[in-house]
Amino acid sequence: MDTKYSEVKNYIGGKFTKNGHKTLDVINPSDGKVISTVPLSGMKDLDAAVKSAAEAFPKWSSTPVKERVQVFYRYKTLLEKNLKELAELTQIENGKTYDESVAEVEKSIELTEFACSLPQLIGGEVLEVSSGVECRIEHKPLGVVASIAPFNFPHMVPHWTIPNAIALGNCMILKPSEHVPISSNRIAEMLKEAGLPDGVFNVVNGDKEIVEAICDHPGIAAVSFVGSTKVAKIVYKRATSNLKRCLALGGAKNHLIVLPDAHPDMTANNVAASMSGCAGQRCMAASAMVGVGEIDDIVKKICDEAKKIIAGKNLGSVISKEAKERIERYITEAEKLGAKVLVDGRNTVVTGKEGGFYVGPTVIDHVTPDMAIAKEEVFGPVLVIIRVKDLNEAVKLENDSEYGNAASVFTQSGSAARYVMDHASAGMIGVNIGVPVPREPFSFGGWNESKFGVCDITGKSSIEFWTLQKKTTTKWNPEAKKNWMS
Repeated sequence: MDTKYSEVKNYIGGKFTKNGHKTLDVINPSDGKVISTVPLSGMKDLDAAVKSAAEAFPKWSSTPVKERVQVFYRYKTLLEKNLKELAELTQIENGKTYDESVAEVEKSIELTEFACSLPQLIGGEVLEVSSGVECRIEHKPLGVVASIAPFNFPHMVPHWTIPNAIALGNCMILKPSEHVPISSNRIAEMLKEAGLPDGVFNVVNGDKEIVEAICDHPGIAAVSFVGSTKVAKIVYKRATSNLKRCLALGGAKNHLIVLPDAHPDMTANNVAASMSGCAGQRCMAASAMVGVGEIDDIVKKICDEAKKIIAGKNLGSVISKEAKERIERYITEAEKLGAKVLVDGRNTVVTGKEGGFYVGPTVIDHVTPDMAIAKEEVFGPVLVIIRVKDLNEAVKLENDSEYGNAASVFTQSGSAARYVMDHASAGMIGVNIGVPVPREPFSFGGWNESKFGVCDITGKSSIEFWTLQKKTTTKWNPEAKKNWMS
């Protein structure tokens, strides 16, 4: 078998372990070729990783936070130094474009930079609550924690958790997607080069079996998950039933409400980019545009922009043959039910990469709310357009979705924008922005069936998820005046 990269290995206790179990092929989705293999780990491997992390925890957690973050200052420099290599790796194993891959690594750098600021954000609170009596709150790490990452952002999503959780004193086990495991091996190498002690960070590869083992393992205190809502529910229920702290992020069906007064060019550019970026394989993608009133001119401009997006050039592949077939079934079913396909991305083939898994940009008008493509997460470069009479109907349509990751409104009316901001049932809102992802230090997280658990996975909110609060009350002055508080 001709592979581009050496076999992916588990990383436990600062060393890459020898593979002694079944493997899966790792496929480059842009051409369908095998580039590596990934091990399907079992409980024995997870036990070894937990043991390694548990042994490293006492020393790492007792290291002052200002010393812990020095590792991430050095790591950030390594990310910047190796940006091109890391972006190319992400491009090859995920299938996105090079520019998208560069942006992904740059976001990892921003996430790491935020972790370096944690000493300034977790300073303990102290207050003299009564004469001679002082109360103090400190943030303490949980212990051994796990992060289960998806295929769509092999470099960025692990950095939603790695820098913050580890800088806060925890030791981590990362389970990357079996579709894109190569980046995680490189992350492990660079963290070691940055000076992270052995055992603090571990990588265990595998499929469903290892995810279930992580949820069940008594030595793991907390689990984060990013993936589909169906699996997020399973992970959340299983982890919490084993008395673990869990934050599970699921899917989305993000609604972009477009009013007649929206700026036509800005709206078209934003909507088309949101729909097609990362081949639509992101939980912040614009998948449902809600057109209010007469917006035909904007729809035409969106179609014109979509036609400029060319598979193999400025549009990457989807992750697998199965994903391509599923996306195209959604399109065909909607067409059969009466929707009008304005731009058709089915049966897309890229010359020279005939084995790749491509779906071209697709715009479908006159979709009705009862169609599956209007309700379910397609996870491809597909935009459905649903027509409504007024803003109230548009917001109701958004509210009726079971998801709640993001919602945007395109308008030049401040009052209309404010109405959507106040009434949309989503955790992240955009005004004239197609992908309203908060930048650090603001946190990432949705509502409803897009997130299960408390806190958010990034930003300041993540501090509460990855730590315990220790409250201490002290009194040293026996002569102090006494009252009911002392």
